[in-house]
Amino acid sequence: MSSREWVLKRNCSITPRQLMMVYAALCLVSLTVAGIFTLHGAWYILGFAVLELAAVGLAFLHYGRHATDRERIALSEDTLLIELIQAEQASQHRLSLRTVRVSPPDRHRGLIAVEMPGTRVEIGRYLTSLHRREFARELALAIRETRLAGLAVQNSN
Repeated sequence: MSSREWVLKRNCSITPRQLMMVYAALCLVSLTVAGIFTLHGAWYILGFAVLELAAVGLAFLHYGRHATDRERIALSEDTLLIELIQAEQASQHRLSLRTVRVSPPDRHRGLIAVEMPGTRVEIGRYLTSLHRREFARELALAIRETRLAGLAVQNSN
C-alpha cells in the first residue's frame, strides 16, 4: 500500500535571507540620506528614519518568521500524520485511520477539521475557501480508499 502526502504552505515570493539583504540595502540608503540631512542641520530627519526602519524591520521580522510555515499531511496504511509548523514551532498529530473523521469548513473562512475521539486538528490555513472544500473532499476520499484497501488486505489473509 502506497502512502499519500500533501504539503500546504504559504506562497512566499522572497526567502528570509533575501529579505535580510533587502532590509540591509534599505537601511543603508535611508540612513545615508538621513545622515546628509543631519549634517545640514535637519537632525530630526535621522529620528524619523530610525523610526521608519524600526517599523519596517518589525514587519520584515514577522514575515521572515512565518515565511516557512506549512502543514504536512501524510496518509499511510493505518495512520494519518499531521505536522503543523508555524513560526518555527512544530507540532505533530498521529491519528488512527479507524476513527478519524474529516469535516469540511462550516463557514466561508473556516478551516478543515480532522477529528478523532479526544483530538481535533484544524488544517487548510494556506488554502482559499474553495480549495479548502476541495481538499477536504480529496482527503476524506483518500482516507476512505485507504480504509477499504486495509480491509481488503485483512479479509484476504
